[in-house]
Amino acid sequence: MSMEGLQAAAAPAVGDWIAPRLRGDFGAVCRTVPRGYPAYARILHPVEPDAGDQAGPTTWAGVCARTGRTPHALMQWEAITTPAPPPRSGREVVLSREGRWDEVQVRRGILLPQALSPLLDVLAPFTGEQDCHHALWEGWGWLTGGSAFLTFSSAGGPQSPAPTRAATPDVLEQALNASRLSLPGREYLLFTGPLHAALGMGDQVTDDWFDPQSPNLLWPADRSWCLATEIDFDSTLIAGPVDLIDAVLAAPALEAWPVHEDDDLSAFADHLNT
Repeated sequence: MSMEGLQAAAAPAVGDWIAPRLRGDFGAVCRTVPRGYPAYARILHPVEPDAGDQAGPTTWAGVCARTGRTPHALMQWEAITTPAPPPRSGREVVLSREGRWDEVQVRRGILLPQALSPLLDVLAPFTGEQDCHHALWEGWGWLTGGSAFLTFSSAGGPQSPAPTRAATPDVLEQALNASRLSLPGREYLLFTGPLHAALGMGDQVTDDWFDPQSPNLLWPADRSWCLATEIDFDSTLIAGPVDLIDAVLAAPALEAWPVHEDDDLSAFADHLNT
């Protein structure tokens, strides 16, 4: 069930250490994840091929190979899906009216389970059994019942019974009624629980339909590392000790790059692919 293993945090004060360590303009690494850690990494959100292009590239680097762009730590999705002039790839790329290759996409504001799960496995040895704090942006529509679903039946066929929306978990009701963790420009619901409980965060639409949502912030009680997924970003940032970041960068299931706390990840910061 949704939110399993999590408890609403007793007070948002456990996150008070974050805001004083955020600096810079929107898009800066250290505006999203706190300054002062020895090392940082950027985890690119998984590429989702269009239904008609299942054999397409499944990494950002693969997209670059098709569009003639340059893969690097600060590359931006909008830039690498716009083919370089003149084309440097031998494979045809069909463009949208906007001049972009749109048969692949990435999700913003969520690290999907196929990447979140192996990332949590990497973090587990560095975290141990201590509790972690899981923060969720308060504006996701499903938190307050703002999402909806449609049902269809074949013409002339029997009408299927409408699915019943699952009850809101008690822990979510408690968090909605609790004080928020307040950071520049964002307010968060705050939960506490084991590291891998992050995989249970999301919308239990019906009893057998779960729509996941990764934490927007995640850190252990000892603050030895911190993970951040800004709602408008198509990548996730993690800060921590050098050996932890090296492990993230080496994980075969993740497409990750080393970054610095002062790097710029704003939409127009990809100077290699302009």
